Amino acid sequence: MKLTFWEAAEAIKATNDWKQWPDFDLTGIEFDSRLIQSNNLFVPLKGENDGHSFIESAIEKGVGATLWSATKAAPEKLPTLQVSDTLKAMQDLAVYYLKKMKPTVIAITGSNGKTTTKDMTEAVLAQQFKTYKTQGNYNNDIGLPYTILHMPDETEKLILEMGMDHANEIDFLSRLAQPDVAAITMIGEAHIENLGSRAGIAKAKMEITAGLAKSGLLIIPADEPLLLPLTKELPQAIKTFGLVQADCMAEIIEAQKEFTSFKISGSNTLFTIPVLGEYNVGNALIAISIGQWFELSEEKIKIGLADFKLTKNRTEWLKSSTGIEILSDVYNANPTAMNLVLDSFSQMPTQGKRVAVLGDMLELGPDSASMHASVSEHLKPTEIDEVVLYGSEMQALYDSLTTKYEKKYLHYFKKTEKAALTDTLKEILEPKDMVILKASNGMGLNEVVTKLLEI
Repeated sequence: MKLTFWEAAEAIKATNDWKQWPDFDLTGIEFDSRLIQSNNLFVPLKGENDGHSFIESAIEKGVGATLWSATKAAPEKLPTLQVSDTLKAMQDLAVYYLKKMKPTVIAITGSNGKTTTKDMTEAVLAQQFKTYKTQGNYNNDIGLPYTILHMPDETEKLILEMGMDHANEIDFLSRLAQPDVAAITMIGEAHIENLGSRAGIAKAKMEITAGLAKSGLLIIPADEPLLLPLTKELPQAIKTFGLVQADCMAEIIEAQKEFTSFKISGSNTLFTIPVLGEYNVGNALIAISIGQWFELSEEKIKIGLADFKLTKNRTEWLKSSTGIEILSDVYNANPTAMNLVLDSFSQMPTQGKRVAVLGDMLELGPDSASMHASVSEHLKPTEIDEVVLYGSEMQALYDSLTTKYEKKYLHYFKKTEKAALTDTLKEILEPKDMVILKASNGMGLNEVVTKLLEI
């Protein structure tokens, strides 16, 4: 980290007499006292637990300095920067650090696929540049400035994931990060409970342009009619992606369980990504478009996509000890995303039967029941042999499937019956079967995945 104590004090406009301490180089920044290393700057955040109460732990680990906004006195001998709000101070420091280090910033948002797209984009740009990306799901008002302040000194391209639950959240993140390139993966139904409609979600995702450089690039899906009208007054270059009528358009050549190959319009290069699904081809088209914007060769883009590493729990293929193939996609879910992955799963070749385990999709608001029921259109007994549903919201899908599936091939469990669900899966799954698990993260299906791996 190229930042000194005095420099940080000036950047955040600390209100105390910080020059009473000699200046020194900060080695990093942390808000979790357990992660503190020598000469780090500690940011005690106020949440369920007040971070100020962990200052002694930070001191024991060799912290160099701390931000401070508590009414109680700061430790006397520890270099301290007094501020009114430690989170805002960290955000202000991130803004300063971006201006100092001057990386090119790429911002990615969307109802689904933003983490995969971030991973693909980083892998592509890493073929030519020093890159750094959002780690895990650090994509909010805490995680984004934290990511900025953790980027390596040599970073040339910084890929930031931007998440949201409510309107105006991405607006804030975009103005903080000031991206040069921005991309929206898709508009689904996630958080529709807070935003009212898909149109409301589209408008919230378009907030990513709030801080976008006027000479920059915005990438959007060609098949989303809610977005294009919102781009008409924008000064930035607009590029669409998709499988039909798009600026960056793909033709799928081969789709298998563990890879998908495709070509793009105007090129004979065969691109391959180590994941399944048309929706992931869309994510790859964003990474290709970004690579093209920064003038990477097709060969470098091809290599980056072929080798990219997927963040855990995003459409991850696993195998049990007896050979059951498990498609784990349990980090998040909305109807659009669930339908897309079911369509791909339905076509995957298998020597056994296909089984779908679907849990509640959360935060869908008053239309949740109808949205869950609508997934029935993507479940066919000729393609998915058995369906296991989990959670109170999935009752609506269960009811809609009773006319399509024989009772013995349709199972329903309440959220309190996770153990019974797992036991049923152990009974019905056999070697060479293929099973998909898809739900919102709050349903905890990752625990079921762990149990299935032991079969």
